[in-house]
Amino acid sequence: MNAASSAAEPVGGIAGWAVHVMESLGAAGAGLANAVDTVLPFVPSEVILPVAGFTAGQGRMSVVAVIVWTTIGSVVGSLVVYFVGAALGRDRTRRIAARIPLVKAHEIDRAEAWFARHGAKTVFFARMVPVFRSLISVPAGIERMSPVVFVGLTALGSLIWNSVFVLAGFWLGDNWRLVEQYGGMVSKGVVAVVVLLVGYFVVSRLTRSKARHRS
Repeated sequence: MNAASSAAEPVGGIAGWAVHVMESLGAAGAGLANAVDTVLPFVPSEVILPVAGFTAGQGRMSVVAVIVWTTIGSVVGSLVVYFVGAALGRDRTRRIAARIPLVKAHEIDRAEAWFARHGAKTVFFARMVPVFRSLISVPAGIERMSPVVFVGLTALGSLIWNSVFVLAGFWLGDNWRLVEQYGGMVSKGVVAVVVLLVGYFVVSRLTRSKARHRS
């Protein structure tokens, strides 16, 4: 019995793709799917991990193997993004940022100083925050965080995140979609907060700029 046929309704979309990969490659397929999720933020782990746990619950693969492989996938995917950030580099990032309207050079310096002080715990906790769990690898690479430290923090944070969602799918069985539903709500909430913060930043900058021109 496979995951798609034992669910209450057909599995399609990203979940269906994840099921196909896992049926072809087993637990390693779950790791591959999660690596893709880590590189591409719009492929949600909140879908992939519960369906992996559900599939393990059907006896298709070991739940421990799923957790191990998905964590390996998280680390591999994060390293890909990390090296993209490292290739981009600090100087090139500063040149790009300098061309962005409303962004000031001293703010780039402030962001770098902040990451130097808090980068380790940020990388760890960001692994358990939708969207940011993929994006945090970019500044880590730009700032050339120690690869050993980066991998260790990524593995630990990802292990916690992956275990929660895989085990939820494993225990919920055919109701694994509840995890997808509520996890998706959290992701949308995070995106909404980011949009509001960016909007606030832009509006405040434009307001200050107009005030300076009037004075």
